[in-house]
Amino acid sequence: MSNKVPIVAIVGRANVGKSSLFNAILGRREAIIAREAGTTRDSLTAKASWENKDFWLVDTAGLKPPQDSFELTIQEQITEAATSADLILVVTEADVPVTEEDRRAATLALKSRQPVLLAVNKSDKRKPAADEWLRLGIKQILATSATQKIGISDLLDAITVQLPPARIKTDANLVRVSLLGRPNVGKSSLFNSLAKKQQALVSARAGTTRDVNRLSVRYESQQIELADTAGIRRSGKIEPGVERFSVLRSLAAIEQSDICLVLMDAGELNVQLDQKIAGLVSEAGKGLVLVVSKWDSIEKDAFSRDKIAAQIAANFVFVPWAPLIFTSAVTGQNVTKIYDLILDISKSRSASFKTPELNRWLKQAVSEHPPAGLKNRSPKLNYIVQEENDFPNFKVFGAHTGFLHWSYKRYLERKFRQTWPLEGTPLKFWFIEKH
Repeated sequence: MSNKVPIVAIVGRANVGKSSLFNAILGRREAIIAREAGTTRDSLTAKASWENKDFWLVDTAGLKPPQDSFELTIQEQITEAATSADLILVVTEADVPVTEEDRRAATLALKSRQPVLLAVNKSDKRKPAADEWLRLGIKQILATSATQKIGISDLLDAITVQLPPARIKTDANLVRVSLLGRPNVGKSSLFNSLAKKQQALVSARAGTTRDVNRLSVRYESQQIELADTAGIRRSGKIEPGVERFSVLRSLAAIEQSDICLVLMDAGELNVQLDQKIAGLVSEAGKGLVLVVSKWDSIEKDAFSRDKIAAQIAANFVFVPWAPLIFTSAVTGQNVTKIYDLILDISKSRSASFKTPELNRWLKQAVSEHPPAGLKNRSPKLNYIVQEENDFPNFKVFGAHTGFLHWSYKRYLERKFRQTWPLEGTPLKFWFIEKH
């Protein structure tokens, strides 16, 4: 069994169905699919497995002549993915004659000196590829249809037969972290700074990241999966099509995460949408870090940080437990500290409390401030236990718990955090009638 997990890169011109094929191989929707060309911009990486062989599958943007520095960066990522791959899958379109971009893709792949396969995609039925595809110089040609699942198993057989046996080892204690925020607040820049490599595209143009881009890193023996998401806009500002899928994918990333970093542009604070995103994270029961990005880009004095911190605390009063950090992906300020916060929050989320100490705390909290109620309907809180879950979650048993005022529930949480701070993670108390 090989220690090195092979990489399979999918390359080809725009809109030949690379992302559809990527999803078909994975057996799930990972990359965004749309009928417009150029949907995929970042190189996406995901784990794939077939016949007990694991490999990393990389979906790249469509090959085309670079029109500006932004497009040039995309093309450089394609080249990097192809040159680092152990096998390259060139994708073309069945009903379209060979184009110059198809030739460039084939040439790029063959130059790598690695095994190369040609998938003639959007083929309606299993049939030999047309003779014209032989002119690309790739010997092994397969007909596929990602949408109709034609030829996928044959393609996987052809891929894995040329790969060494390998298994991707994942840490059972993997911590999943998502970078969230409005468009163009610096998520991809921070992602790159955290990853120490150019994995996601960085551009001053809003909306660069459309898919959720993931990368695993290791910090102090802890495996951490970073996810760079598309920007979340206000509902009325979301364009139909690809962007709507991007926002939905970002919201789904919250559910798949253990901890979320909500980024705010230092030059554009006090935005209600930032508060809404933080609220979504809190409601989902996920760990939360408030990140002021681009700290290097504004003029400031010795009092700026404290002044802005107080301003943010007032706007995010509903998550007083969320740590606040000021960062700069350009200078690297506090980037490593984010990892330290991730480890601290992960520890808080897995904290275990003994029932006797919890009940001593509850007895003291109720003694200091008994819950108010109606006549003959005064709530009684008898005992508390921790519920097994992925974040601190507690069941409080008692009588007339339905009459507990929301302010008393907030008091209990505040009192709990005075004993056990649990920075960066929400608490959940379930109040249950004893009978």
